[in-house]
Amino acid sequence: MRAMVLESPQTPLRLLEIPIPEPQEEQVLLQVQACGVCRTDLHIIDGELPSPRLPLIMGHQIVGKVIRQGPNAKRFQIGQRVGVPWLGQTCGQCRFCASHRENLCENALFTGYQLNGGFAEYCTANENYCYLLPDLYSNLQVAPLLCGGLIGFRALRMTGNAQRLGFYGFGSSAHILIQIAKQQGKEVYAFTRPKDLPAQSLAKKLGAVWAGSSEEPPPVLMDAAIIFAPVGQLVPQALRAVDKGGAVVCAGIHMSDIPSFPYELIYGERLLRSVANLTREDGEQFFEVASRHLVDTQVTAYPLEEANRALSDLRDGRITGSAVIVLSES
Repeated sequence: MRAMVLESPQTPLRLLEIPIPEPQEEQVLLQVQACGVCRTDLHIIDGELPSPRLPLIMGHQIVGKVIRQGPNAKRFQIGQRVGVPWLGQTCGQCRFCASHRENLCENALFTGYQLNGGFAEYCTANENYCYLLPDLYSNLQVAPLLCGGLIGFRALRMTGNAQRLGFYGFGSSAHILIQIAKQQGKEVYAFTRPKDLPAQSLAKKLGAVWAGSSEEPPPVLMDAAIIFAPVGQLVPQALRAVDKGGAVVCAGIHMSDIPSFPYELIYGERLLRSVANLTREDGEQFFEVASRHLVDTQVTAYPLEEANRALSDLRDGRITGSAVIVLSES
């Protein structure tokens, strides 16, 4: 099979011909149809996330057709379309797994990081961490839901009953989450890179009550904010923009250093917290929502051999919405 392989950090992926993997135990072999491109992939390439499996096939928003099963795999049928997310395996035994917090598992393995992912024509995945995907989405549309949607949904839940929400960084996750937030009757304020007029336009099209530069204050104090961009200096800015009792949720897996800020920015019982990965329950609840209310993903498609261009476009802010590697629409 063809695969785009990371051989060492800070080097481009290489297109290689490698053997098709064999499914083990509770694994399924998938013919990959599409795979979303995520900012986490950039953090892996840049060496900001330590100790990836090398050589590595990245990609953790995988849409694939089950074509073979491991000896103990019984959950799906041959031919079914499933999705593979970032969380690839947990131990089920540590104190976090035992307390329904498998997203914090001490021995977790992650797709496209310690486990080979979907920048390839075929991949294997543990069937217990896969999702049957709603039929109303195409392969291209549904791929971004498997990370931007899932982890964004967990971040949204952490804002509780907040009605006025700020989204800092309006990319793959934010353009999905704004649609769910609007369905819940919330107001969304979108903050983008300075002069990123396409992203601001998309935010307004999707229902943002205000969209502007991350350097600007919002017109009103917000109840909560979610920071999707990996920029630490946004943390004190977001704290200034939320009202007393509000929350600032950092949704990324990596962020640049947070600058110092005065105590008054968290006084008034403001809450600052992070999101770590996802649980399978998050995914089940998210896809239940997504199966009832169509989420319109804005997607730029790339063939497998142009994965490096997709990553470069994402890094440089040339993508509005999500980037997806497309291998097959059949």
